[in-house]
Amino acid sequence: MAEPAQYEELVRQFSAFGAVKREMNRIMPADCPSGSAGVLTLLGRHGAMRMSRLAELMSVDLSVTSRHVAHLAERGWIERSPDPADKRSRILRLTPSGQEQLDELFRRTTRLLAERLSDWTDDEVGRLTLLMARLRDSFGDCRAAPRPAPPAPEQTTRTPASM
Repeated sequence: MAEPAQYEELVRQFSAFGAVKREMNRIMPADCPSGSAGVLTLLGRHGAMRMSRLAELMSVDLSVTSRHVAHLAERGWIERSPDPADKRSRILRLTPSGQEQLDELFRRTTRLLAERLSDWTDDEVGRLTLLMARLRDSFGDCRAAPRPAPPAPEQTTRTPASM
């Protein structure tokens, strides 16, 4: 197990990672905010689904999901059709226009990453990808019952200069 100081540094790096996410959001089209992009990405990855499943995958409330879905439907990027198994429910799916939008989002983010990581080796990019996937897997399904909290690390004495 790593030393507490390593986990503290990891926390600082996660906090600083917000700048990366903000820059990625800035390159998105104005009419496709990050929540909408997330919906498009999930529908592209998992295919047609009910809104309740989408909300579960996004780990957000159904009302939040509904707003994103309405936004995307207004633009013609997704369609909502009756669920044959339950007429009260709707099945969401990408339209051809929605697939084009999703493809454009991937082109933009891929181009940004290629620019910012141009001085990285293929091995470094590969290792980052593997480690990020492993980190995500370590957290498992965040929608499931919460895991017991890990024991608190030993307290370290820090001076303002070390923070």
